[in-house]
Amino acid sequence: MSTVPVTRPRHWLLGGAAADPALVAGEVVVTYGDLQDLVESERERLGQRHLVALEARPTVDFVVSYLAALAGGHPVLLLADGDLTRHAHLVEEYPPGTAAGLHPDLALLLSTSGSTGSPKLVRLSRDNVLANARSIVDYLDLRSSDVAITTLPLHYCYGLSVLHSHLLVGATVVLTDLSVADRCFWDLAERTAVTGLAGVPHTYALLDAVGFGSRVLPRLPSLRYLTQAGGRMAPQRVRDYAGALRERGVDLFVMYGQTEATARMAYLPPELTLSNADTIGLAVPGGALRVDALPDAPPGTGELVYSGPNVMMGYAESRADLARGAELLELRTGDLARVTDAGLFQVLGRLDRQAKVLGHRVDLDRVESVVADGGVAVRLVARPDCLWAFTPDARGRDRVREQVSVATGLRGAAVRVAVLDALPVTSSGKPDDAALRAYIQSEESLRTPASGVLTADEVRDLYAVVLGRPDAAVDDCFVGLGGDSLSYVEVSTRLGERLGPLPPTWPTMSGVELAAVAQATAGSPAVRRRGVPVDVSVVLRAVAITLVVLTHADLLQLQGGAHILLAVVGYNLARFQLAVPGRRARVLGLVRSAGAVAVPAALFIVALAAYGHQYRWTTVVLLNGLLGRDTWDDQWQFWFVETLVWCYLGLAILLAVPWEARIRRAQPFRAALVVLTAALGVRYVWTGVEAGPTERYTLGVVAWCLALGLCAASARSTRQRLVVALIGVVATAGFFGDRQREAVFLAGLLLLLRGRPLRLPSWAASGVAVLASASLWIYLTHWQVYPPLEDSGHQVWAVLASLAVGIAVSQGLSALRRRIRPALASVHATVSARALLRLRPRRLRRVQVSGSRATV
Repeated sequence: MSTVPVTRPRHWLLGGAAADPALVAGEVVVTYGDLQDLVESERERLGQRHLVALEARPTVDFVVSYLAALAGGHPVLLLADGDLTRHAHLVEEYPPGTAAGLHPDLALLLSTSGSTGSPKLVRLSRDNVLANARSIVDYLDLRSSDVAITTLPLHYCYGLSVLHSHLLVGATVVLTDLSVADRCFWDLAERTAVTGLAGVPHTYALLDAVGFGSRVLPRLPSLRYLTQAGGRMAPQRVRDYAGALRERGVDLFVMYGQTEATARMAYLPPELTLSNADTIGLAVPGGALRVDALPDAPPGTGELVYSGPNVMMGYAESRADLARGAELLELRTGDLARVTDAGLFQVLGRLDRQAKVLGHRVDLDRVESVVADGGVAVRLVARPDCLWAFTPDARGRDRVREQVSVATGLRGAAVRVAVLDALPVTSSGKPDDAALRAYIQSEESLRTPASGVLTADEVRDLYAVVLGRPDAAVDDCFVGLGGDSLSYVEVSTRLGERLGPLPPTWPTMSGVELAAVAQATAGSPAVRRRGVPVDVSVVLRAVAITLVVLTHADLLQLQGGAHILLAVVGYNLARFQLAVPGRRARVLGLVRSAGAVAVPAALFIVALAAYGHQYRWTTVVLLNGLLGRDTWDDQWQFWFVETLVWCYLGLAILLAVPWEARIRRAQPFRAALVVLTAALGVRYVWTGVEAGPTERYTLGVVAWCLALGLCAASARSTRQRLVVALIGVVATAGFFGDRQREAVFLAGLLLLLRGRPLRLPSWAASGVAVLASASLWIYLTHWQVYPPLEDSGHQVWAVLASLAVGIAVSQGLSALRRRIRPALASVHATVSARALLRLRPRRLRRVQVSGSRATV
């Protein structure tokens, strides 16, 4: 066996009428006369018949070596760059001069171009190659005046068929290693008057990226047709291209083929493309297609079978197979298909892509098509216990999960969505499922760590329970699932019990990533230290709400707790709601957070009013601070809730402005400072340095406390933290007219700026978590609980009862939400399913198939 070297790729033109030196200055022109001389010389050098291995490259050296080998009767093993190791056993067994064991009809060995990663070879004869080239020439109406350009690898049967068919009619072939994404490629295509372009779906995605229709197509008046094969392209994209090309007199040929049929088996005539974009058309000239019924297939469908002179001799998996002759008269394609009412063939999916996941039969191709119709690219890989969905669209992640769930009936952890920078493809541009399976294997290895170490499944289960999201998966994160400052308390505390000190970015880390951290830190001294690390914001919430109750029950006068709570809210806003990717998602998240506080608070106040408490309508709609009286009365009891809700909504309006989103993304600390400056400006204009008795509880005056928390969370460097601390000192000085109260607030701010978790005994950590998570309801209910006990002189019982009632109400409502949310999710899924069902094709009628036509 001989391995023929080739030179570094440049640009060449092989023969044809377009190879005019005046048109192609700068390119190397090789006429057919020159090519014949070069081929004859190489043929003599190759000598007696033997196996020739060639690395396919778009160069004249390769084409000469390839044609010389075929002309001399040498079987050619065509390889991709660096692919020699996959077939090393054949290379070693066939040294140069070895012809024994090679069937006389064997002309070409091509690696299968599928996505399985199998090293199986396809055996092709000279007749196979010629027959397929002739049929392509026939339906494309190729002429000697045509000019093709290499847009696909030549080791790939589709790319090689372009070379074969154009050489057969004496047309020109431009050899280049440039990509269609390169501007130089289109300069070359324009300069050489290219008439045809070939592409797989990935190629067309690149054409979209370079603005083919608006920027490139007008530069190519010579263009006559485009071809598309190598996998299904979305019907709408086919129609879009066909319509745009037709306006300029350019045809689009949608084709279907496999390496096992040398290249092409079917094509869709251009005049039928707009109305039949979801079909593969008719059998190529000289071939025939039929649909064989299968026991488990839906009525009117079956396996697509092709017969014709281009059907391969067979597969080669060992040296012995190279001595075998033709073994097939027809090719069972492995594709599920049907015949349409128009007599055209429609491929419905791969038979080997009919998977079973947890007992559900899933047509992977069909589900991918449904998701793609929604505008999101996805590739599915099935496992026995779950379905993996890969997408490059981070913003479409939730939509992918929902659509896959609705289309398959799989829920929760049975659907896992992974976001990649790009969906991997093979060298021939087809989906690389082998790479995706390797990704899954590496991810699943993180789910089975050493005994006692936190697992990704445990993180998912925690999110599912605490956040009321039964659809949570191991690749979801706390922020992505809608986690907020309320749920943060329980989640962070329980994670800290298992993981030890949490990474600062843990809210945006998936369960798999947190499990990886747990594995990496298992057994380290930091994890073995006594106590549970509790986030500082959680501790401050618990302490602050306790100070509020202690002060109001007159057990201890230590004011400032409510204003600390505002700063904590701002601190958590920056870490959660404002960390969600996408401006729309952030705005909607803030509106939902406002509703989560406003609705229950308003209902609670209405219930109190109905029970006999004298609350006015301004208090119910949370506008007492703006429309109420200037003197303190019961209407001011809910000032904290008012401030919280309207700050949420104000930030939502601010974040809806595009320029603010750009500033926040580029410079989050500066964006937070802008908000703080505006809030302080309103405060000083409104009150000056010291706020009055009710002014210190008015929305426009106290919003700076929340903004200060935003800045504390956004500060990343020591210098930035010092700036926030200095502003905090200046803003607090004189505001309350009470130095002790101001000191309490500043102490809370400094703890936030320190940012480190506080390590507490497990019993204390649990207590702090319960208090912090119930802080809102403790605040709302304590106004009704402590007064009668305080008036009777039982201040201690007043405090304990206030905390206990708030905790009981909070936990009761949390349990109720966890019961209701799955039911609401089910209703939403049912509505979505009904919408998707309208997209399904109508019921297929039974057909009888004969040759390439069908009778209904």
